[in-house]
Amino acid sequence: MSSNTVNTEYSSPPQQLGVEKAASGSGSLWRWIPSLYFSQGIPYVIVMTMSVIMYKKMGVSNADIALYTSWLYLPFVIKPLWSPFVDMFKTKRLWVIGLELLIGGLFALVALTIPMPNYFQLTLAGFWLLAFGAATHDISSDGFYMLALQQHEQAAYVGIRSMFFRMSMITGQGALVYLAGSLTDMTGKPAFAWSVVFFVLAAMFISLSLYHKLVLPRPAADRPMRESGHIVKSFFSVFAKFLQKKNVLLTLAFLLLYRFGESQLVKMAPPFLLDSVDKGGLGLSTQAVGVVYGTIGMLALTVGGLASGYLVSRHGLKRWLWPMALSINVPHLAYVYLAFVQPQNMFVVAAAVAIEQLGYGFGFTAFIMYMIMVADGEHKTAHYAICTGFMALGMMLPGMFSGWIQAQLGYAHFFVWICIAAIPSLGITALIRIDPGFGRKK
Repeated sequence: MSSNTVNTEYSSPPQQLGVEKAASGSGSLWRWIPSLYFSQGIPYVIVMTMSVIMYKKMGVSNADIALYTSWLYLPFVIKPLWSPFVDMFKTKRLWVIGLELLIGGLFALVALTIPMPNYFQLTLAGFWLLAFGAATHDISSDGFYMLALQQHEQAAYVGIRSMFFRMSMITGQGALVYLAGSLTDMTGKPAFAWSVVFFVLAAMFISLSLYHKLVLPRPAADRPMRESGHIVKSFFSVFAKFLQKKNVLLTLAFLLLYRFGESQLVKMAPPFLLDSVDKGGLGLSTQAVGVVYGTIGMLALTVGGLASGYLVSRHGLKRWLWPMALSINVPHLAYVYLAFVQPQNMFVVAAAVAIEQLGYGFGFTAFIMYMIMVADGEHKTAHYAICTGFMALGMMLPGMFSGWIQAQLGYAHFFVWICIAAIPSLGITALIRIDPGFGRKK
């Protein structure tokens, strides 16, 4: 961002003072930043990752899993279409609380559909609704974060928000997957086991909604915003101003290509870990995947995110851009090793997964900070949502065909292809320009 203030939409001193007061107490920030980003991550990981594991254990093919669950990115792609309405109506605080209550209800709905004969179609419909709710929750929570914190605080707390976002990953694809596997072993009824998991999620989100109603601050800048009182004009003005940003085509290319390899790997990593050795996989149990991929991997990813957030706040994004871009791509070699060697030693598997996730966590901070930089200025909530929409498109399109590519190449050569896919990622990183002072604590 070019400005040291968070509230660029409103320039009056009382409103700016309100933002500073909301952001000044580190203790108060710890009351809501961790829980807000934990709640942002849970529906995302359930829709994008737990659904993959659930369908795999219930007999759906890799090609169908990759194709249909990749379509679930679509609400995150098109969320910029309704992000201006989040800016124009009500407060971000109210949106966050209401959406968490809605998401809790949708988790309960999915739980009820899992035991039904046509569960695949019904649960996909439930996941679609969850994806729309989660995408809108992203808009409001990210907007709230930017309105309530000053720029140097945004950089300093990127690691914290990433850590608790990743903690939600540990919960979603670690603890809850382990619970599903254990309940399946105990009862012999996978549908019952997964239903229980989704009822637990429903109770969790209803509780989070009530908690945030109590603890979320009320920044002065968090209020509905309209231009000239005309909703349609305001709506299109938001998109027009984004397209007028400097080097916007280069920005869009970076958002689409930075995670080109990772977008394909993330869809096939759980099936690879679960598939039997004779099919090219590692033959891990559901519980083992919950521990290795969902817990150890996510802890490593969290460490990477914390370290990178600290370094950016100390030295700025520009200094660490290339190390981060390399760290998100080079560790994909760990999966090449796993696929060719197929080790059965759990420590070796866990170490390889942890290396890849550590690199991803370290490199992803550059992506977050770049989007914050691009979104700075008027309509930062909607413009950040536009950035994350293109980010999701960059995950959706390659992910849709990753199952087909894996089926054609086999796991080992598929992961070699993932390493080759680093070329466009590194190429676009070489072209973008970052202000040397951006992200550094003043």
